[in-house]
Amino acid sequence: MEFAAFADAAAAIEGESADTAIVEAVTDLFTSADDDLEYLARFVQGRVFPAHDSRTHDVGPQLCYEAIGRAAGPNVSTDDVESRLADLGDIGAVAASYDFGGQQGLGAFGAGESEGLTVAGVAADLAALAAVDGDGSQTTKVETLFGLFNRCSPTEARYLARLVLSEMRIGVGTGTVRDAIAAAFEVPVEDVARALQVSNDYGYVATVARDEGRDGLAAIDLEIGRPVQAMLAQAGTVTGALEDWATAAVEWKYDGARVQVHFDGESARLFSRNMEEVTDPLPEIVETVERALDGPAILDGEVVAVDDDGSPLPFQEVLRRFRRKHDVAATRADVAVRLHAFDCLHVDGEDLLDASLRDRHARLESLFGADSDTVSDLVLASDAESVAAIEREALSSGQEGIMLKDPTAAYTPGKRGKRWRKRKPDVETLDCVVTGAEWGEGRRANVLGTFELSVRTDDGFETVGNVATGITDEQLDSLTERLEPLVVETSGQHVRLDPAVVFEVGYEEIQSSSNYDSGYALRFPRFLAVREDKAPADADSLSRVERLADEQ
Repeated sequence: MEFAAFADAAAAIEGESADTAIVEAVTDLFTSADDDLEYLARFVQGRVFPAHDSRTHDVGPQLCYEAIGRAAGPNVSTDDVESRLADLGDIGAVAASYDFGGQQGLGAFGAGESEGLTVAGVAADLAALAAVDGDGSQTTKVETLFGLFNRCSPTEARYLARLVLSEMRIGVGTGTVRDAIAAAFEVPVEDVARALQVSNDYGYVATVARDEGRDGLAAIDLEIGRPVQAMLAQAGTVTGALEDWATAAVEWKYDGARVQVHFDGESARLFSRNMEEVTDPLPEIVETVERALDGPAILDGEVVAVDDDGSPLPFQEVLRRFRRKHDVAATRADVAVRLHAFDCLHVDGEDLLDASLRDRHARLESLFGADSDTVSDLVLASDAESVAAIEREALSSGQEGIMLKDPTAAYTPGKRGKRWRKRKPDVETLDCVVTGAEWGEGRRANVLGTFELSVRTDDGFETVGNVATGITDEQLDSLTERLEPLVVETSGQHVRLDPAVVFEVGYEEIQSSSNYDSGYALRFPRFLAVREDKAPADADSLSRVERLADEQ
């Protein structure tokens, strides 16, 4: 398929307002996709790779702006592109506003061709960027993007720019693609949903649905080495859990980082909550798994940093290990970590997603032994006092609180349902996306000192306040170094940031406020940590803010 055909389809989809019309338009695109279906099922979501694939083309806004400026002409600078972006508010609109096609350079044409772009060709070029590393890599990436933009019509440029920055913004979410696959290839939507849960690959599932139908979808199972999204919990109360289930499965809520363990019978691989591989930074977790298991398995758990006597250390300490790429041995000596496995998704070729939590935990105990310190204790309780006793024990041991789970619940990857509920007794926290910042004053004039906090909505992000307290000078230096490359617009002391970093913030209260576009403001927010294990898509939503405000 020509990329121009995809761009026209994307424009048509973006022009629809009704959900049903959007699904129909995506369905039409999929039925006409031929060999490009795998790419299109991802492109419409702003993805180049499957969700489980940790590769990224690693192109930030500045590189994209530079490539657009070069393709636009010798007198167009990166600053010019940023200025136009400030006026138009959309990088796609900026790219579409230039007259591309006349510039020459090393990357002007891909693979020696001067013909129009194809969907497969764009996918190949963007995938190739993921393999570019080392000295000169940024120049190579700009040249490649320059070559792509230089061959674009305005409509193609609009959607290529958005795809490069993973912000397609045409109203297509995961549910839309799921429903369009089902409609395009006449398979039940629940079969598509299940296949997506176990594969995390919309392109693959779409192709199987088209070529093999229901039987092919049913044959898609969990695969060792291919991570799936974690099952998620929502905030809840003991009373609510017992009213809904009569008996609740209670376990400690560890102050650590989520990890998914994949063991193929010989070696273990570890993946973070964002499905990024973290095997190398956590060798002792690998050793624990390889020592205990003798057959293939996929496990869910939490990695906690501990001191010499095994007591938990703050969450920030475990992040030191997750982020470490070099000198792992030295960091291991400074910060020890321990695995607390609490769920079992697969054992010896058998998927357990549909099994009850009670049965999955029993399988977990059979792998490590019921008395193993590696397996999280799961206690069934039918009265509030029993739950309170477990909570007191968890808190006295330095953990965050407790988890309340329906003992009959299946494991549903990626879903934040009512079958798992987290209870924290202290002040609530929110995981907010950093969408802006302000330069400091006086001795802090060279660092970003105030950070704009936003929460997720269906259309993007909306602000709920600013945080400037709870941050040390050392952290300000580190945050400035990290966030400065994400600046997309500057206005006086304020900068607008590409939404890429998530802060955990505490607060005293949520108030109604017209000062922020969410309609709410956090009272006395304070910085707690950078959530390295969360992407912006995993941050808290406006609906949760509304619910918390109502509960107050």
